[in-house]
Amino acid sequence: MTTKERAYLKGLAMQLDPILSLGKASLTPEFTVAVDEAITKRELIKINVLKNCTEDPNTLAATLAERTKSEVVQVIGRKIVLFRQNQEKSKIEFPGKKKN
Repeated sequence: MTTKERAYLKGLAMQLDPILSLGKASLTPEFTVAVDEAITKRELIKINVLKNCTEDPNTLAATLAERTKSEVVQVIGRKIVLFRQNQEKSKIEFPGKKKN
């Protein structure tokens, strides 16, 4: 992902509300499946890390990205933004790129 693409996704993510919350149970297999399903449907998701979660949000973001084959767009405080482009029908089109 280029820096321009990342900046574009950050701008889109500012308008998003977190759709999942990561709590005390941390990264369970069920949570990973939920993230994978959400990212397949939406492409760009925001996750809230609750205060009762003791793990570092940056570590959690890297682990989630690896497990779901997505990319970490940003981690700000206790918010994680992940992106994975849907190859079949993409909803997000980057400026300056032509659709195939």
